[in-house]
Amino acid sequence: MLASKEIMKFKSYQNQANLFVKEYLLADPLIPYTSIIGGIFACKMVYDLTQLFSTVYFKTYSSLTKIQRIEWNNRAISTVHAIFITAMSLYLVFCSDLYSDNQVAELITHRSSSMSTFALGVSVGYFIADLGMIFWFFPSLGGYEYVIHHLFSLVAVAYSMLSGEGQLYTYMILVSETTTPGINLRWYLDIGGMKRSKAYLINGVVIFIAWLVARILLFVFMSYHVYLHFDQVQQMHTFGKILVIVVPLVLSIMNLVWFSKIIKGLRKTLAKRQ
Repeated sequence: MLASKEIMKFKSYQNQANLFVKEYLLADPLIPYTSIIGGIFACKMVYDLTQLFSTVYFKTYSSLTKIQRIEWNNRAISTVHAIFITAMSLYLVFCSDLYSDNQVAELITHRSSSMSTFALGVSVGYFIADLGMIFWFFPSLGGYEYVIHHLFSLVAVAYSMLSGEGQLYTYMILVSETTTPGINLRWYLDIGGMKRSKAYLINGVVIFIAWLVARILLFVFMSYHVYLHFDQVQQMHTFGKILVIVVPLVLSIMNLVWFSKIIKGLRKTLAKRQ
């Protein structure tokens, strides 16, 4: 009887919690704000857990300088965000029917859902937290190119989340976060004294391929998609139209500059091997 009462009480609390999440935290008008706050708190949680875990399990961590430990933790945050937003982007763009051309009921540039808005909010929370860290420790965690990249990304993602416009193209750009875990892993290998290891070489090749696909070819595909659906893009608000055209253009230029550096770095590594 006691066990039965405890189970009933637990189920009652569970139902109340589910109701609270559905009716308040994930209610359509509140999703942008709860997801942003959730994203910021998730960044803080990952930072603290990384610090705790690394202190115990990585000998290298304790020997690093203070700013190197901060960057170590910061890169863990960006890796977790990249995995989350890449998974969401790939699902929404290529697997779900939300942005399918077969659905003619609504313009492709005006389609959104609770899930798509929530994921963008989490990403906004991440960009706010990361940008705050970049400014606080400037230029240790990144120079002006990182500030420009994050500001453009933050404005574009926040506008798409709040207005519901151009979410498809926002997610296409966010697929480029696929390259982030590889970039961060390269930094970890470097700081851990594994620059001459086979893992470092393989990592460089994987980054080259991932960058080519996710940050060069995908942006070309996105530009072609915008061209094919430009009649629908023109029905967006003026600011939205500017973002769809300007942000990918600026990020493409930055991606090409960084890609040239990746090629130089890979050539240098291969030359040392020979």
